[in-house]
Amino acid sequence: MQEDAIIETAICCYHCGDECNDDVLYKDEKAFCCRGCSTVYTLLKEHELSDYYQIASAPGIKKSKEKRTGKYAWLDEADIRDELIRFNNGTLSTVVFRIPSIHCSSCIWLLENLYKLSEGVQSSTVNFMRKEISIRFDEKVISLRQLVELVDSIGYEPEINIENKDKQAAHINRDRSLFYKIGIAGFCFGNIMLLSFPEYLGLNHIGGIAFRELFGYLNLLLALPVFFYCAIDYYRSAWTGLRQKELNLDLPITLGIIALFGRSAYEILSATGSGYMDSLAGLLFFMLIGKWFQSRTYEQLSFERDYKSYFPIAVTRLNNGKKENIAIEKAEVGDILKIYHEELIPADAYLLDDKAAIDYSFVSGESDPVMIKNGQSIFAGGRLKSPSIKIRVKNKVSQSYLTSLWNQESIQQTNKNERSLADKLSRYFTPAVLLIAILTAIYWGMEDWGKAVLAFTSVLIVACPCALALSSPFTLGNAMRMLGRSRFYLKNPWVIERMAEATHIVFDKTGTLSLSENAKVEFIGNELSLELKAKIAELCAQSAHPVSRLIVDYLGVQNGAASLSHFREIPGKGLEALLNGDRVKVGKAAFIGLDDRKALNAKSYVSVNGAAIGYFTLAYQYRKGLSGLIQKLKNRYKLSLLSGDHDTDSTLLRKWFGEEVPLYFRQSPHDKFRYIERLKEKGNKVIMVGDGLNDAGALMKSDVGIAVADSINNFSPACDVIMDGTELNKLDKFLNYSKKSIALVKVAFIISLLYNTIGIGFAVAGMLSPLLAAILMPLSSISIVAFGTSSTWLLAKKHRLQNPIDKVNINKKYNTESNRNIEQKLIQQV
Repeated sequence: MQEDAIIETAICCYHCGDECNDDVLYKDEKAFCCRGCSTVYTLLKEHELSDYYQIASAPGIKKSKEKRTGKYAWLDEADIRDELIRFNNGTLSTVVFRIPSIHCSSCIWLLENLYKLSEGVQSSTVNFMRKEISIRFDEKVISLRQLVELVDSIGYEPEINIENKDKQAAHINRDRSLFYKIGIAGFCFGNIMLLSFPEYLGLNHIGGIAFRELFGYLNLLLALPVFFYCAIDYYRSAWTGLRQKELNLDLPITLGIIALFGRSAYEILSATGSGYMDSLAGLLFFMLIGKWFQSRTYEQLSFERDYKSYFPIAVTRLNNGKKENIAIEKAEVGDILKIYHEELIPADAYLLDDKAAIDYSFVSGESDPVMIKNGQSIFAGGRLKSPSIKIRVKNKVSQSYLTSLWNQESIQQTNKNERSLADKLSRYFTPAVLLIAILTAIYWGMEDWGKAVLAFTSVLIVACPCALALSSPFTLGNAMRMLGRSRFYLKNPWVIERMAEATHIVFDKTGTLSLSENAKVEFIGNELSLELKAKIAELCAQSAHPVSRLIVDYLGVQNGAASLSHFREIPGKGLEALLNGDRVKVGKAAFIGLDDRKALNAKSYVSVNGAAIGYFTLAYQYRKGLSGLIQKLKNRYKLSLLSGDHDTDSTLLRKWFGEEVPLYFRQSPHDKFRYIERLKEKGNKVIMVGDGLNDAGALMKSDVGIAVADSINNFSPACDVIMDGTELNKLDKFLNYSKKSIALVKVAFIISLLYNTIGIGFAVAGMLSPLLAAILMPLSSISIVAFGTSSTWLLAKKHRLQNPIDKVNINKKYNTESNRNIEQKLIQQV
C-alpha cells in the first residue's frame, strides 16, 4: 500500500534539539518541544540575543519544567543572602553560582551576555572548567532572588547549597557527561569486538552468510550511540569553527569519525564487508580517555594554583589586649584583627571601630573608597585607606580567595595567550593535516578504497594535537609549582615567559636590598617629651611601611596614648595627622617644608605645627649574598637602582654595582614609573624588584613586577611575583630556571611534532590502523605530561631550589622560641 512508503521525519526542537512529541509548539515558523523552550526563545529574541542560535545548532538547555511560583523565595532572607554574597560595597554585589548544565561555547556566550537581559546585571564571567559563573549586579535594580530566577528562566538552574558551600568551593567539579560517554563507548567497543571475534580468527565463513550479516547489523546498532552521542562534542566544536570560518583542531577528528562510520555502514548495509565499527568504537573510547586525562591535567594545575600556593602573609591578632603575629590561615571566626593603613583586609569581617574607608578597587574595579560604619561588614580583598582599625573575623580566612583576587586580571590575558597559541597552531596544523589525509586517500583509493578510508582516518586521528596543547601550560605550570616551593610565588605560569625574555632589572633599595628589621634608629634634634613621643608613635603606628614600624619600636610608647584625626599618608613622602590638636608630620624634608636639596642624609624628618623639631636617622643592613647576586646578574642583564632615599650608601652601592650601572636617589613613585616607561620605550623587557609599598606604579608598568616581602602583609595587586625576602640572593637562579623552563617547553613541542611526524608517516603508508592511532593519542599526552613533570623537577633539583614548604614550617616561622625577637618586630610591622 502507498501508506507503507511514507517516511516520517522527526521534528526537533529549535532551542534544545530534542525530538518533539505530538504537541509541537510553533513560533516564528520554528518548532519547540515544550512551552519552556519556546519561552526562552522569546526572551532571547526580545533582548536581541538571537545570535545565540548561530553559535551552534540547537545549543539550548531543555527547559520543560514550568517555574514554580515562589521557588526561590527563601533567597529573600537576609541571613541566606549574606551567606551567598561574596562582595558588596553598597552599590554593586558579587555572587558565584555553580551551574552543572554548562556544556559548550554557546552556554558561555549566553551566560556572559546576561547584562542584555537585565539592566541590573553589570557583568558575568563563566569559569568553564569549574562550571561556575561570577555575576556582578546592582541590588537596587535586581535582587538576588530575581537574579537567580533570571538565570533559571533561560535554562541554567544554579546549584545552591548553603550547608555545603565551603566544601563545594574546595571541590573541583567534573563534567559527568564525559564519564557517561566513556562508559558507553567502552561498552560498545567491547561488545563489537566480541561479535567480531569470528572475523579476527578467520572463522566467519563457518556460520554462513546469515550470521555474518546478523553480527554486522548488531555491530552497526552498537555503533550508533558511539557515533551520535559519544562523538557529539567533536561535531559541535568542528561545526562552531566552520560557522566562524575557522579550521579548528577538532575538524580533522570529526572528518575521520564520519569517514570511518560512513565506510563501515556502507559495507555492512551493502553486504560487501564487515566494516570497521570496532575501530570506530575503540577510537572514540581512547580519544575520550585522552580528553579526560587532559581535563584532569588542567584541573590539577588549577587545584595547585588555588589551594596550595599560599603567600608569606601574616596578620596581627589581638588576644586579651596583646598583639600577636600569626600566619594568615590560623585566624579563626571571632578573632579580632588589627589592620593598618594600606593593608589588605584578609577575611570577611565586622568593623569594631566607628568608621573606616575601604578601597575595593582590587575586587570591583571601583577606585572610590567606601565608608564603613561600626558593625557593618567589610569584605576580604579591600584595602584600608583610613587610620588603623580593629575588625572581628566573620568568615574564616581563605587564601584561595585572595589568590583568585590576585589572579583575576591575569585570567583573561592567560586565556588570550592560550587561545592565540591554539589559533596559530590550527591555522597551519589543521590545513596541513587535511591536505596530507586527502592526498593519502587519493593514493590508496586507486588501489583499495577500504584501505584508503583506514589510512585517511588514521592520518586525521594520529595527528591530534592534544600533546601539543598540553606542552606549554603543563610544563610551565609545574615550573611555577617548583618556584613556589622556594617561596617565589608567581601570579600565573605565563609570567615565566616574560621573565625569560627580560633584558633589564631595576632594583628599589629600602625594604628590597636593605633590611629594615635590624636597622639602627636614632633621633637627632630637640629632646622629645613623653607626650610628643606618644603623638609621633601614634602617627607612625597607622602605617605599614617598615620605616614607620622601626620608629614605633624606637620610641617604645604604647599606642593609643594620643587622639588621632585627619590622618593621611602620601606614598614616598610621609605621614600627617592631627594629634590632640597638634598637626604632626613625619617624612621627607620637602614634605615638612624644608629645602630637600640642603637636607642632611636623614630618612625621616619630624615637624609639629609647621616647625621642624628634628629627624630620625636609620642605618640599614643589607641582605646576605647581595654583592654576589649583583655580580652574577651584571653578566646577563642591564641593571639600575632607583631609591627614594638620599645617597647615604652610594659609595657602598657603587662598589657593588660598578660605575656603568645608573644609580638614582630621591626618586618619587612617579619618577620610578616614568623611568620604567622610558626603558620600555627603548625596547627593553623590564623586571622591577621592589617592596610592594611605594613601588606599585613601577611594578605594574614593568613587564614583570617582583614584590619582596619579609613576612609582612605586602600582598599587592600590582605585582606579578611575591618573593620571600630571604630568597632574594637566589634571584639569578630563579631567572635562569625560568629561561631553561622555556627551553623545556620548546623541547616538549619538538617531541610532540616528532610524534605527529612519525605517526603520520606510518598512517600515510597504511601501516597504522585507526584503533592503534586512538591508543597512541592518550599515550602521547601522558608522555608530554611525564616529560614536563620530570624535566622541571630535575631542573629544580639541579638549581638546588628548596624542598616543598608546608604549613607547619610556616607556622614555626612565627611561633618558635628562637624567633621570639623577630616575632615581636613582626607584631609591629604588620
